Amino acid sequence: MPPELFFDRWLNQLPHIKQLVSHSIYGEMKSTIPAITCPAWMSMMTSANPGRLGLYGFRNRSNYDYNGLSFANSRSVHIDTVWSILSKLGKKVVVIGVPMTYPPQPVNGCMVTCFMTPDTTCEYTYPPNLKFEVEDISHGYILDVEEFRSDDKESILKTIYDMTEKRFRLTRHFIRSKEWDFFMMVEMGPDRIHHAFWKYFDEDHPKYIPGSKYQDVVLNYYKYLDKEIGGILDILREDTMVLIVSDHGAKRMIGGICINEWLIQNGYLKLIQYPRESTSFNKAIVDWENTTVWGEGGYYGRLFMNVKGREPKGVIARQHYEHFRNELIKKLKDLRDENGRNINTQVYKPEEIYSQCNGIPPDLIVYYGDLSWRSIGNVGNRTIWASENDTGPDDANHSQYGIFVMKSDKNYYGIRRKGVTLYDIAPTILSYMNIKIPEDMEGKVIQ
Repeated sequence: MPPELFFDRWLNQLPHIKQLVSHSIYGEMKSTIPAITCPAWMSMMTSANPGRLGLYGFRNRSNYDYNGLSFANSRSVHIDTVWSILSKLGKKVVVIGVPMTYPPQPVNGCMVTCFMTPDTTCEYTYPPNLKFEVEDISHGYILDVEEFRSDDKESILKTIYDMTEKRFRLTRHFIRSKEWDFFMMVEMGPDRIHHAFWKYFDEDHPKYIPGSKYQDVVLNYYKYLDKEIGGILDILREDTMVLIVSDHGAKRMIGGICINEWLIQNGYLKLIQYPRESTSFNKAIVDWENTTVWGEGGYYGRLFMNVKGREPKGVIARQHYEHFRNELIKKLKDLRDENGRNINTQVYKPEEIYSQCNGIPPDLIVYYGDLSWRSIGNVGNRTIWASENDTGPDDANHSQYGIFVMKSDKNYYGIRRKGVTLYDIAPTILSYMNIKIPEDMEGKVIQ
């Protein structure tokens, strides 16, 4: 959820949320770097940075070969989440839809996994027989909008609403029927509607369509969420602590930087055969013995360097690694758009932004145009700029700041806080429940 829309532009049209905000601490909340669903939700629930988690995206290197990346899942998380801490202490928990919970792990209560679940034929609940109750209440549970990057806008919109309605219906049922001390539900609808419909309301979007019948789709969905949230608030006890949070924000996507094309043009990446059409990098025939850097696509960029003694056919000598990386950073920060304007690219060294780097981090994390441009990994584009996403139509990218709203039994009256980070959520929840906060949690209690 972007704070610019949630708090500043549309709050007056969201009566239930506005009422909640008027009795809450609220404001923008800084996400992880990278501001991406995985690792952000797990960082929020563990108060551990991506480096400590060893999760730098949905897909991560499992070794130093060139065979691509492996998908993360719940088994990739080796630090206790809020619900695992509470479960060990005998507290009852209900967890619905939180990213990175598939496959389901045992909890003292119940769990329904997330959009990363392959489909509802899988075991997606704990305990396993909870699945039958979920299907009965929801009349066909929907995990995600599978084709949200497509031109079939009517189907996308219908599925978003169906998914959201079913998830909130299940949530109300569990609130009433389950014993719980901690309850958490994540709805993916806002993310999907931003990606699919942003260009229809944002007059500054390069693909803005004036007068489209979809121009109010995002606002109307926010209004629908407001009504559903109101329905949840109505059935909670007055002394219940309530948090509304998002793992990142959203912003217009200007275009894509074809990073591997840029690397080819600048002599870093060599192909044995250049493809005739846009081709996934994983299918490209790379001359690894003459390649120094390659990149991955996504809402942010990751660059990997081909280091001698580390990668099987490494080229960069270890003693030259840092100098080489610094020169690469300089060039990346000078990236220009088609009109020659610097796009304000941000580049991060993992060891400088994380307290430790477990697993295999990328050599560089890159925000092209400060996340106004996504990273496109395909080769064969013959240009470094793309107006179309390589995974299908997509109007929005993630932004660094999401939102938080916190109502507790303290007397807060619409206090807008600054400086809150995603890492603060877990210790705040534990503090409210009078649970000792683990010493290695990185966040602070929101007050």
